[in-house]
Amino acid sequence: MNLFRVPFEVCGFFVFLERFLKWKSGRFLLRKAPGASLEPGSIYFVNYGGTGMQQNEQWSSKIGFILASAGSAIGLGAIWKLPYVTGTSGGGAFILLFLLFSLLIGFPLLLAEFVIGRSTGKEAISAYKDIAPGTKWHWIGYLGVFTCFLLLSFYSVIGGWILKYIVYGVTGSMNGAGNYEELFGTSVSDSVSVVAAQGLFLFITVLVVAKGIQKGIEQVSKIMMPALFLLFIILIARSLTLENAMEGVSFFLKPDFSNLTSETVLFAMGQSFFSLSVGVSVMVTYSSYLSKNENLMQPAFSVVGMNLFISILAGLAIFPAVFSLGFEPAAGPGLLFIVLPSVFDQILFGRVFLLLFLALFLFATLTSAFSMLEIVVAALTNKKGRGRNRAAWLTGLAIFIVGVPSALSFSSLSDISIFGKTIFDSADFLVSNVLMPVGALFISIFVSYKMKKDLLRNELIQGSKSLNGIFSAWYFLLRYVVPLVIIIVFLDSLQII
Repeated sequence: MNLFRVPFEVCGFFVFLERFLKWKSGRFLLRKAPGASLEPGSIYFVNYGGTGMQQNEQWSSKIGFILASAGSAIGLGAIWKLPYVTGTSGGGAFILLFLLFSLLIGFPLLLAEFVIGRSTGKEAISAYKDIAPGTKWHWIGYLGVFTCFLLLSFYSVIGGWILKYIVYGVTGSMNGAGNYEELFGTSVSDSVSVVAAQGLFLFITVLVVAKGIQKGIEQVSKIMMPALFLLFIILIARSLTLENAMEGVSFFLKPDFSNLTSETVLFAMGQSFFSLSVGVSVMVTYSSYLSKNENLMQPAFSVVGMNLFISILAGLAIFPAVFSLGFEPAAGPGLLFIVLPSVFDQILFGRVFLLLFLALFLFATLTSAFSMLEIVVAALTNKKGRGRNRAAWLTGLAIFIVGVPSALSFSSLSDISIFGKTIFDSADFLVSNVLMPVGALFISIFVSYKMKKDLLRNELIQGSKSLNGIFSAWYFLLRYVVPLVIIIVFLDSLQII
């Protein structure tokens, strides 16, 4: 314990403060030190932090880090978009293509973010400053923080829709609704309930993130991710027992290389890194809480594998049921809010299975939302010295306010368009087609050209000569292949090529 004396007198009264002061340089108590002799007219700063520097939290286990990282990567796209594209673009052939690009593009980028975060032990902005002081490279961190802030502002709107449908399912409001397309239109156009549901989703997200890494994100991820797998297994078991279910399995998995077009290849390229939460420095922040002794390659391979595995499970849970009852396969909100309610409306105990599906989607949405909020909160607490709890709630409030126009873009603000797109779609386009590819490009260049090769080798192989070959391949891909692919995907998303 260190004791610092500072003379202080105000209007002839000696001031003794008995409250906590959160200060950037460390955790300090303004109070009488036990057993210390205090001089009148002094304030004593008692430092219980050793050096005074605030220590980052750490994941309590490797599995906690892997589950939280996988939860960040496995979002709505992996469940309601990727399976549909797989079925319409070659089935098993597309899965092989997606796996190839995940290993050649997604894995190197994911590992690059892991290296940045773990090597510095700092959040997104400070990590880049630490590696390249006196340069402008830290703007990659600012870009990531802004991207996640904007992304969560409209992502939370979808989370709110899911919560609304869970309420519908529990209360029986959807029973016999018949026209689920009309129900969805009515639901998203109800301004008050949509904004309230968005607020509730953000409230849950903030509640978890405010508790910190171990007691918040890690603890909840250890519950939600296994629950996600369990729900998939239950739903697959039910889906495969339906009549003609194998038609759906064939649609989803049967290889058809004739359906692999240039458009399909470009989509697989883009999804190989979009679906892993790379390009926005989320994984930089998550890996900054990782122990120096942990091998980085194993978690990276695990996240890539779990992301693909979940997409396959989603397809096996959805398409056998859809084909069995004669519905057309769909993707996106139309799948969750229109097709699936129609399907389960015709199945025994369908309401229960629909609720399980909604819970599954909610878990996937929340675990992704945790990471989006965490990168912003971590940046604020490290740079401004504010407490995590305050930073989390203030950030959540700011995101809610910014997200309200997106929530209302299907109702009172539906007439407002930006280049022919609604506010919601415009925000989505900016994040998905511009900010994420640009961020991914800068990260690949920063790691492969700015960071020292010896540092990268030490971080990745940790003295294991058997991993030298993998390191060399990773470095080559990150330096030459990944930037080229990102540029191609970026130009394609803007319809330039």
